[in-house]
Amino acid sequence: MEIKNLIPLLAMPLLLLAVEIGALLLSLSVKASGIVAFEDPASLENPVIFIVILLVFTGFLLVLIKYDMKKVIAAVIGLSLFFTFAYIFAALVYVAMGVSDIANIVVLVLSILATALLYKFPEWYVIDALGILIGAGVAAIFGISLDVLPVVILLILLAVYDAISVYKTKHMITLAEGVIDLKTPILFVIPKRRDYSFIKDGIGKLGDGGERAAFIIGMGDLIMPSILVVSANVFLKGAKLGGLINLPALGAIIGSLAGLCVLMFFVMSGKPQAGLPPLNGGTILGFLVGLAAMTWV
Repeated sequence: MEIKNLIPLLAMPLLLLAVEIGALLLSLSVKASGIVAFEDPASLENPVIFIVILLVFTGFLLVLIKYDMKKVIAAVIGLSLFFTFAYIFAALVYVAMGVSDIANIVVLVLSILATALLYKFPEWYVIDALGILIGAGVAAIFGISLDVLPVVILLILLAVYDAISVYKTKHMITLAEGVIDLKTPILFVIPKRRDYSFIKDGIGKLGDGGERAAFIIGMGDLIMPSILVVSANVFLKGAKLGGLINLPALGAIIGSLAGLCVLMFFVMSGKPQAGLPPLNGGTILGFLVGLAAMTWV
């Protein structure tokens, strides 16, 4: 493996760890603020609802890409990012300031500034830094909203869907190419060289067999394992190491990193890879090991 590829690949586990640790920390504020995605965290209908919403949103974006409606795509994703930031900042601001008109204004201003920064200056380090905040916030919200069993079911369903959408129907590759062409900031970008600029260079077409200037990994690939980390830490009762994390959550983190290593091995082929099968699989296995260890301790 060439050094220029090895060093960027080492950044991927750091990004995953940053999202997972950030999600654990943010889950405290999210829980205290009362922000939830589902009213009944134990309902097995929740994973189905999640998948249906995902399919509808993906289908909508694919239609927009097919008809080259770039401005509409940018607007849809921009609004999605704005509302995501609003929920995340609301959790932080409401805990610090309480719910008030001033707090709402602060949330609005921060959300507008963060969204504007992503669109006005989508350099790779800006995308990655705010991407960590987005990933951690989304994982925290869904992690406290879904009990462990619904999360495990969701991760299995998403892994199957991701494999089908990348290797069989290939519509996820089409979606990724459309997003990349627009330089839409919903991916983590890891440059291969120091002078790399996402604004100027992009990353090249996926699946064209050519050398790319940067590696990419979808935000969802880092968010989904983090949801189980948060859920395990919130819903499973047991001693927490250092008062912060229990063994099942720690096992999920270790398993997700192992799954990421498997994914990176296949990424070196230069072809698009479905990230969720190894990532979710490793996370679930690590969680189960941690759960077993907790019962033995």
